Formats: sequence, C-alpha cells, structure tokens
Amino acid sequence: MTALITESQFPDPDRAYRALIDAHRGLSDEESAALNSRLVLILANHIGDHTVLQEAIALAKTSMSQQESGAG
Repeated sequence: MTALITESQFPDPDRAYRALIDAHRGLSDEESAALNSRLVLILANHIGDHTVLQEAIALAKTSMSQQESGAG
C-alpha cells in the first residue's frame, strides 16, 4: 500500500504552479473546469492506486473546508 506523498516532488514548485495557471489562460470558466476534470482523471489513472486516490480526495475536501472556514 502506497501512502499519499504530500511534500512537493518538484525541483521548482513555482514552475509547476505556473504551468497549471498558464494552461487555463484564455479559457472560459466552463473550459477551465473541463480541463481540470480531464487533468484529474489523467493523473488519477497515472497513480493507479485506489488507496492513494481516496487519501487525495479526503485531503482535498479537508483543505477546502478549512479554507472556507478561514483556517487554511
């Protein structure tokens, strides 16, 4: 069983963030949401581990609720 890695694996995390932001440039909100959905499915398939996927989903939901409550 593989545990979810939460530390950055990128030698230049800012470059990775910029690539994600740039991918959305010029897209409508609907197109941006579709890109995110496709990207998530592609990366989930690449991971190929249901346990890790479930951990990632739980972490994303937790971070969303913390952000909404002002704690994140």
